[in-house]
Amino acid sequence: MGAAVTVSIVERIALIRIDNPPVNAVSHSVRAGLTEAIAQVQTNDDVEIAALLCSGKTFVAGANIREFGLPPEDPSLSETINAIENCSKPVVAVLHGTTLGVGMEIALGAHYRTAMPGTKLGLPEVKLGLIPGAGGTQRLPRLVGIVAALEIATTGAPISDERALELGLVDEITNQADPRSAAIAFSNQLLEQGAPVRSTGRLENPDLDDALAEEWKDRLAKSAKGQIAPLKCAEAVVASAKLSLTEGLALERKVFTGLMKSAEREALVHAFFAEREVFKLPEIEGVPARKFVEIGVIGGGTMGCGIAVSALTNGLSVCLIERDDESVERARAAAAKILKGSVRRGKLRAEQRDRILRDQFSASTDYQSLSNVDIVIEAVFENIDVKRTVFQQLDRVCKPGAILATNTSYLDVNAIADFTSRPRDVIGLHFFSPAHIMKLLEIVVGNKTATDAVATGFAFAKRLKKIPVRAGVCDGFIGNRILDTYRTHADHLVLEGASPEQVDRAIADFGFAMGPYAVSDLAGLDIGWATRKRKAPWKRRQICGIQHRLIDAAPAVGNLVGRSRNISIPRFVQETSQSSTVSSARH
Repeated sequence: MGAAVTVSIVERIALIRIDNPPVNAVSHSVRAGLTEAIAQVQTNDDVEIAALLCSGKTFVAGANIREFGLPPEDPSLSETINAIENCSKPVVAVLHGTTLGVGMEIALGAHYRTAMPGTKLGLPEVKLGLIPGAGGTQRLPRLVGIVAALEIATTGAPISDERALELGLVDEITNQADPRSAAIAFSNQLLEQGAPVRSTGRLENPDLDDALAEEWKDRLAKSAKGQIAPLKCAEAVVASAKLSLTEGLALERKVFTGLMKSAEREALVHAFFAEREVFKLPEIEGVPARKFVEIGVIGGGTMGCGIAVSALTNGLSVCLIERDDESVERARAAAAKILKGSVRRGKLRAEQRDRILRDQFSASTDYQSLSNVDIVIEAVFENIDVKRTVFQQLDRVCKPGAILATNTSYLDVNAIADFTSRPRDVIGLHFFSPAHIMKLLEIVVGNKTATDAVATGFAFAKRLKKIPVRAGVCDGFIGNRILDTYRTHADHLVLEGASPEQVDRAIADFGFAMGPYAVSDLAGLDIGWATRKRKAPWKRRQICGIQHRLIDAAPAVGNLVGRSRNISIPRFVQETSQSSTVSSARH
């Protein structure tokens, strides 16, 4: 079997262990090893039950994606899972960590399942432009029903061990200390009960509500606009109600093979690897990050509150600073509103939200409250004089070694660092709005930024479940330079006669979540306007963007452009020209 899969016998139990670090991904060696191990169990008269378990921090967390597109090698994953399911002796799957994709399909092929506390289970193939290809769309609905299978397979979102137990996806949540102990305890329990072989694939077809199936398809057509895989996945899951297992597996495989050839799958697999490569920064290899537990945020506007909530929901304590008591209360209410939304969407429990607001979150007007924070992020108005004031105060009150981060969208991080006596501790952490949702986080490294400060920025991004991208100091960094070109072309379309609604509709129909003008309505117009004004003198600008044309036409249309701050453009210009310590920065 080789090193990837080993078998050891403990009394009447065959412990089949997968050891393929770092996440026990199923490669050819694992498939071959599992198939051979099951064959040994079948022929060994001393074995009465087998248990599948994994070394390391997780059960099988997916397939070896690097094998995608390569010539197939026998046995296939379907053949391996069929061998497990058709074993004449009971097979137990002992789940821990993340049981995802083919890991969950292997578990579905087993006859019984026990889970360690904290296990996450899911079928995330749709996120790679695929559907489960080894029985997931056919065995899962037979076990938990059509609705639950649609929820799990078409969204790709993992479920908790408690939810899996509630659905009947696992038979128990073990109280054993480790997978090996759990395997032995659960196997002995089943032997004492005389538990029979119980194949998921031989269960009856799930009930189907045709109206509910159509409702799901309509919902997916909206939520997964521009994507192929979620709708194909729904069709395969629904087919499990009408087809035999053999027919259903053949349909599933046909769809899977077709999607493997799609441009969508190729692009999403590329993105999958790209998002992991960005963490591998040579300059911080082996460099330890600084400790961070307490976070400071300057500014309680849309961006500041989003950053605060992102830190709060990932277990960090946050102290938010605003300019006056009224702004403090407004920031408190805004953070509470975002967390309330998380409860409504099932991301948090109500008691978690209450604990976060009570124990982890504070807001104040006093910069001295930041004297012990490990990282402080300013999210104030995009004005260099405002930021000078903020960073001079942070330099005065923050402890030695604290990371002083700016959320600037465009301004010179080196200039901001020079406002302090510790430029080594200054870095750019550029979030995108809404910060508690958007995954991208640009780590902007200044000329004097210390290497361990960069390492801390990447560790912080990982803690917040963001995708960090290293950027140098330049106007707009990476994301906004891309968006600037995108928006300029959209503006040209409007200047040539298209309406903003038509542009947005075309972009949304193409598959984007929203068009450029809807994005502006969400994020606000003030940062972009101030940046263009800074880059080109007001009366000598060479920019022909639609927003400048609208501003020229103020006050007639000024109220429309200025709605990001609910004020007219003339008043907007007047207010943003005045320095303030903290402003509700939007972008």
